Amino acid sequence: MNSELTEEEMRRALFGADEPEVQVSAPPVQEPASEVVPIKPAAAPQVKKKAAKAFTPRLRVTLRVGNEFEGKMHELIHEADTLSSLLAEQEAVRAAKKKYKYVEVVSVKSM
Repeated sequence: MNSELTEEEMRRALFGADEPEVQVSAPPVQEPASEVVPIKPAAAPQVKKKAAKAFTPRLRVTLRVGNEFEGKMHELIHEADTLSSLLAEQEAVRAAKKKYKYVEVVSVKSM
């Protein structure tokens, strides 16, 4: 190899010839278009598939509620759509506080 290349030779090696070579390509051959018309199949009645009901995690929160201090307490069950027992408990207490003054959480169980 000759390590003494001129600037012109280096440019030709990197970028190709200065003058673009004329490439003659044959005109594209068009095939005769066949007269095929796509026909839609007979319209069958579309049956809508019912989406499978996704499993929703549920927790059952049992509360003891009442409006009298150390008075009669009622048991209230609240169902929450969450996996978090803390969120289920908070949601149940918040809902019970709207109607009752004293709320006590008894249990939080998975359904």
